[in-house]
Amino acid sequence: MIEQGGGKIINMSSQAGEVALADHAAYCASKAGLILLTKVLAVEWGPHNIKVNAVAPTVILTPMAEKAWADERKRQAMLAKIPLGRFGRPVDVSGAVLFLASPASDLITGEVLTVDGGYTAQ
Repeated sequence: MIEQGGGKIINMSSQAGEVALADHAAYCASKAGLILLTKVLAVEWGPHNIKVNAVAPTVILTPMAEKAWADERKRQAMLAKIPLGRFGRPVDVSGAVLFLASPASDLITGEVLTVDGGYTAQ
């Protein structure tokens, strides 16, 4: 990217990198680390016109997530923490990634775009 005059890197983190989730210590730590790595690389590589950002979604209903959140009590407890009252869909994340990859975000670097229905606003 340096040789070509710049580029964009979009890391996939999670709301779990911004807030603590019980029973998810390793996952939360790894996603928080990715968020700080995003910021450090934005600072280091910005002078080379390389923009580094991250997307941090809430639960996104992929086939794996459908299984993981199949327990109705667990599902409802998590949904109660999301002001918009729903889990995300893959299109919710792809739209955020598309924005960060597009020229519309050319002055954005070192940021985390949290796609969580308001979970972390509380």
